[in-house]
Amino acid sequence: MVFEDKTLNCSDCGNDFTFSAEEQELFQSRGYTNEPKRCLECRQARKSDRYGNGGYRAPRQMFPAVCAECGQDTEVPFEPREGRPVYCSDCYRKVRLSR
Repeated sequence: MVFEDKTLNCSDCGNDFTFSAEEQELFQSRGYTNEPKRCLECRQARKSDRYGNGGYRAPRQMFPAVCAECGQDTEVPFEPREGRPVYCSDCYRKVRLSR
C-alpha cells in the first residue's frame, strides 16, 4: 500500500498538522487502525500532563530493606512484609537460579 501525506485537524488546539507517509507506515506496522487525533505538540503536552517530567513514567517508589541472605541494606520496589524474605539484586539472582 502506498501512503501519501495527509493533513489532519488537531482535536485539542484545532490546528492542522501533517500525518506523514512514514508515520502512516509506522501506524500500520504497529497495528493501529485509527489516525492520530492530536498534533505532536499536543500529544507531548498530554503525556507531560499525565506523567510529569517530560512524558516519561514517574520513577518507582522504592522501599528500604535488609537482604535476608547477606544482610546488606537495599531498596526494593514493593513494601516488604513481616515474615517474608527480601533479597538484594545479587542474592535474588542466586536464589532465583537455584530453584
